[in-house]
Amino acid sequence: MTTLRSAAPPLSGLSDYASEARKLAQAPYSKFKVGAALLTVDGEIITGCNVESATYGLTLCAERVAVFKAVSEGFKKFTAIAVVADAHKVTPPCGSCRQVLWELCGNIWVHTADLKGHKKTMRLATLLPEPFDKSFL
Repeated sequence: MTTLRSAAPPLSGLSDYASEARKLAQAPYSKFKVGAALLTVDGEIITGCNVESATYGLTLCAERVAVFKAVSEGFKKFTAIAVVADAHKVTPPCGSCRQVLWELCGNIWVHTADLKGHKKTMRLATLLPEPFDKSFL
């Protein structure tokens, strides 16, 4: 599991990257554009946006795009992720994203924000208590 700093990394810079990534989202059906920015322990930032398919089951959320992109580029340790969506309230990662984040990133900081400046920061374990992972296999 990733070693984490005791304090949350700064939200503003990471959220700025997520906001920019959100602009690239392909959400022709839901119109719900989301951007994510994943921070590695080395200070690299990998972004992702949601990409929808007409068959919603093939849609991929911004968080998973960022994680899979990071892993495919050789990154293995992370400290935080920022997620930005234009919603009526700050929107946390969905259940599938929480599971993938837990398995591939550990108990990282999760920063969520909307376009109006509302923010919320917490550890992933708060969003996904009693997670299922390799310890059960």
